[in-house]
Amino acid sequence: MSGVLIVTGASRGVGAAVARLGASRGYDVVVNYASDASAAEEVAGEVRAAGRRAVTARADVSSEADVVALFDAAAELGTITAVVNNAAITGNTPGRLDAQDVATVRRVLDVNVTGVFLCCREAVRRMSARHGGGGGAVVNVSSTAARTGSPGEWTHYAASKAAVETLTWGLAQEVAGEGVRVNAVAPGLVETGLHAAAGLPDRLERIAPTVPLARAGRPEEIAEAVLWLLSPAASYAVGAVLPVGGGR
Repeated sequence: MSGVLIVTGASRGVGAAVARLGASRGYDVVVNYASDASAAEEVAGEVRAAGRRAVTARADVSSEADVVALFDAAAELGTITAVVNNAAITGNTPGRLDAQDVATVRRVLDVNVTGVFLCCREAVRRMSARHGGGGGAVVNVSSTAARTGSPGEWTHYAASKAAVETLTWGLAQEVAGEGVRVNAVAPGLVETGLHAAAGLPDRLERIAPTVPLARAGRPEEIAEAVLWLLSPAASYAVGAVLPVGGGR
């Protein structure tokens, strides 16, 4: 693999794992982050240690101006050939839908859906043959919550991920003939800081026994699925949503 890989939300968790693995597979990497510059720079340092170039780029993916600036900055490294839309939020502590406030739901949809739309749009404008590009691949990070609905926890988040999967399918049909493959990965329960940040530090231990593999996944396991979909090995995969949830 070669070219420039943009990973949104790459300062931690799955995004950081994708950035590191992408570097090991030959990509120069743009490490996008929302607020934690030091964590993003640490990931960028790991990319450089793997022998690839890296830059960090602060951007709120729900902001059109920020996303355009992100892609313009990435182009300075070279030709953008891969984009992973990983940035997402749950909004707050889990709870029933009737306990959520509208500001939280709007913010979740803005980041998780509008953010993916904006990044996909800019990716197509740069990679599609229709716009003079040389092709590439996009992987959107969904969630198995899009299928389960996440009742009692994050139904609004689950709905946002279902929208990401529909966007993935529709866009894939639009641009497959223009040299751009669009797919998605749907992680299940994964060992990241999301659970503690939501005020549920025991969530992994509580839910892991319900997973057929009886454990949470590792960010690196999700990254492997993402990098496969970006790779030539997945050349016939278009509009796929690949569940990586240990069977749950």
